[in-house]
Amino acid sequence: MTTYSKAQMQTRLVRHSELRPCTTAFIDTRTPGSEQKENFTIIGPGVAENPDQFVHIDIPHGFNIGGARQPPHCVNSQHSHETAEVFIVHTGLWRFKTGELGRDGYVDLYPGDTISIPTQLFRGFENVGTGKGFLFAILGGNDPGRVTWAPYVFESASKYGLVLLENGQLIDTTREPVPDGMRPMPPTTAADVTRMKVCSSEEIARCTVRFGELTASGGLSSLTGFAECPIVGPENPAEGMRAGRMNWAHGFQVRALLVEAGARSPMLRRDEEEVMLVHSGELCVSWDGGTLTLGAGDTLTVPIGLPHAIANATTLPAVSFVVRGTDHPRAAYRLDG
Repeated sequence: MTTYSKAQMQTRLVRHSELRPCTTAFIDTRTPGSEQKENFTIIGPGVAENPDQFVHIDIPHGFNIGGARQPPHCVNSQHSHETAEVFIVHTGLWRFKTGELGRDGYVDLYPGDTISIPTQLFRGFENVGTGKGFLFAILGGNDPGRVTWAPYVFESASKYGLVLLENGQLIDTTREPVPDGMRPMPPTTAADVTRMKVCSSEEIARCTVRFGELTASGGLSSLTGFAECPIVGPENPAEGMRAGRMNWAHGFQVRALLVEAGARSPMLRRDEEEVMLVHSGELCVSWDGGTLTLGAGDTLTVPIGLPHAIANATTLPAVSFVVRGTDHPRAAYRLDG
């Protein structure tokens, strides 16, 4: 069994305070109203169109973890994805809008709320709160493909010198010409738009789970002081886990893990990498090589097969969102009492 030193495990930990943003990740980053957004790739390459986007952890997981930070009234333009896209609100008040122009439907989400947006559906989001907000994003697949932008996004970008090439690379023509032999990506057409799904406010609301709606089921819920709550993914009998509300195949499952003050798990080992996105409070992850303490906004990916324990050594409860690979992850192997 592979062992990990504390230094090795620290390479799998991304502190919220150490996240490195890209402010020019996408074609709309000069469009008024969108120019102040910051994008992050935490695990995997994501869908950034700027090759200078910094990737914190490049280990393939079968899914990608990213993030977005935006000030009030900053908008992420309408677009669509080829694979699953799940958002977890860490801070702020966010409005998710559907349709080519964002007029088909919308839903507002608060800290701790989760949304899974269907593929082939134009979506965008805006920070409608009063301070900076942060979202965690989970994209399906090691390669989640390219973004399909609504037609108006291409029109707006061209006014500010940004051109998206056929290979998915973004070029700033105010600084450099389009390279020889490279062609701009054709803008999304009206015919393309008609092939996209339509989703009303009522329908997109059914793709969300509110923090206050979380209920325990299976997994680590059998441990004293732990509650594991399904959010994304089908029923998983191996863990005694009922289906999450977003129960269609994503290629990963998302749970919320609520840990009471003073609670500690036994040593556990898993057949999938376990990514912890700490929402609130403080958690310790221990293994035979040491202990790491995680705070709100931190991300840790625990290696496949590594025996580890999770504990809350504080006097306050803690909440972590957990992402596990495949639609049917195996139950943890319990290694001590």
